[in-house]
Amino acid sequence: MATAASTKEKTKVKLKEPKRYSVVMHNDDFTPMDFVVEILIQIFNKGYEDAVTLMMTVHKSHRAVVGVYPFDIAQTKVNAAMFRAKEEGYPFRVTCEEA
Repeated sequence: MATAASTKEKTKVKLKEPKRYSVVMHNDDFTPMDFVVEILIQIFNKGYEDAVTLMMTVHKSHRAVVGVYPFDIAQTKVNAAMFRAKEEGYPFRVTCEEA
């Protein structure tokens, strides 16, 4: 009686971390500071003090990274912030850059 040869194959799966993307807020002279703080709290889940600190960084440095996320999450947050700004009529700008 012949027996079938049994072989076990080990496969190593290397999971690659997804690329991370920085969400960057840009300063302008028209968007109210309160609106920026509101966006940071509601969309980026920042506490009030962190939101105010980030808003001041954007104001003084003309831009600041407000979060680092996988691409789809970063883009969703950018789109949500830009939609709110457009609804309010502000020229507020948020971009997504590879971290």
